Amino acid sequence: MVRLTVLGSGDAFGSGGRLHSAYLIEAPGTTFLLDCGPSVLQSMKRLGRDPAALDAVLVSHLHGDHFGGIPFLFMEYRYESARTRPLVIRGPRETERRVRALFAALYEQTAAEPMTYPVRYEEMTPGGTYASGGVTIDAFAVPHAPELTALGYRIEVAGRRILYSGDSAWTPDFVAQSRGVDLFLCECSTYETRLPIHLSYPEIADHAPELGCKRLVLSHLGREPLRHLGEITLECARDGMTFDL
Repeated sequence: MVRLTVLGSGDAFGSGGRLHSAYLIEAPGTTFLLDCGPSVLQSMKRLGRDPAALDAVLVSHLHGDHFGGIPFLFMEYRYESARTRPLVIRGPRETERRVRALFAALYEQTAAEPMTYPVRYEEMTPGGTYASGGVTIDAFAVPHAPELTALGYRIEVAGRRILYSGDSAWTPDFVAQSRGVDLFLCECSTYETRLPIHLSYPEIADHAPELGCKRLVLSHLGREPLRHLGEITLECARDGMTFDL
């Protein structure tokens, strides 16, 4: 069985009191995060999940609500649950530089000290396929902030397939990538407002019949869709929700 737990289903502004983007994936032989927002430790500990169990972190793009929790993992492993085994951090280009810079900005002295465990960075490119530890990841570019490389991911682990939009406007790649996946986690930042960098609920609803996924779940919910929850007919994530695939 593969279990995905929603650690944070909110947007950058914590709309509705929801926590920042983070999803815990647990499968035979591996446990990893899909995005790692700043509230990741609070969520894991509230749900009784052990941060020490993490093997890896997979980051969709380098906005703070998606990778800002990594320095807090570093602090956890230094002072709360001493770590010796490697941690793998995967993400788009510039991931290593940005993570190191953020750690130094938040905890200057600790960041200057040697790590007590190996940290391995793997920077991913659109169109690439990466396989390690029983997990296969197909990375593809999504339209978000033009100054960044923003990635969506199709992940296969233990015979289950998960599609993750990251932060993105609509792209036809979602139709192709959704074929045969067990779960598509799709961002839904707005309702009335249309933006070139995010998805609105009406856009997703219009395209939903084209998708080939077994289950579509909306997340990264902003204040507009939260105001309209009574009208939304597609499934929406909430903090603490679990999916057994």
